[in-house]
Amino acid sequence: MPPPDHVLDLFAVPGPGEPLPGGQGQSVRAGDLVLSPGRDARVTAWLSPVLARLAVRLDERPDRRAGDLRIAVPVPARNGEWVVDGWSASRYEPGSVVSHDLDLLIATSRVLHARLDAAVRARPRALGGRTDRWAGAERLVFDSPESIGAAVVGRPERPLVDLLCDELAPADLGPDQLVHGDLAGNVLLDAAGAPVVVDVAAYWRPARWAEAVCVLDAVVALGAPEAAMARFAHGPEQQAMVRAALFRLLSDRPADLERYERALFPARLSTSRST
Repeated sequence: MPPPDHVLDLFAVPGPGEPLPGGQGQSVRAGDLVLSPGRDARVTAWLSPVLARLAVRLDERPDRRAGDLRIAVPVPARNGEWVVDGWSASRYEPGSVVSHDLDLLIATSRVLHARLDAAVRARPRALGGRTDRWAGAERLVFDSPESIGAAVVGRPERPLVDLLCDELAPADLGPDQLVHGDLAGNVLLDAAGAPVVVDVAAYWRPARWAEAVCVLDAVVALGAPEAAMARFAHGPEQQAMVRAALFRLLSDRPADLERYERALFPARLSTSRST
């Protein structure tokens, strides 16, 4: 659905808007802005000023190089609000294309999370009020296996969730911080070849978990090689990936179970097909 006329008016852009690739495929370009629906007003009202300040600092660094990290600059509406009927806006990046290169995504994840960690040192209250299914899934995967199992009773993903819950173990994933929990598909390359991060899905979790979500998404949905999962076979990386996979299985509607199983348990899937 395109943005309603009153949303376009408050963001001072023409309609109806041009659909854009990336993310969940719901964003549109209108004038010099990208408008995205489904935004939590409380979270966005806190997050957008943080990202706007950081984006400007990154763009204006005196030692900046052409390929250094950038963040799409959030833009408020004419009435000063960051969200209008669920729609938020950021500056459009002319000549940009979505990047599916996994090496670039991982490098971007590490630089971005170092910058976010330096910019935000305490967990914002706004994140605790989210009620969407992604926030619910994120909380569950850091809870007990029993809570996770109870959430998928009667659902087709239950067997795969049970396998993952069997792999859960205590692990030091690193300190909680502000992370982007949906980075794959939300990194553009601008006209100069710099990565531009868009649509920050904010969570207060370890950066290792956010990177695991990014790698899993890239393998399952963006065509990245399954060999990329090998780094997550042991230790804290494995525990980060188990929680990343549970997060996606609990929140995806519907989840492509065969793709997840192929990425997470390739030997098991091959054995089941041969018997």
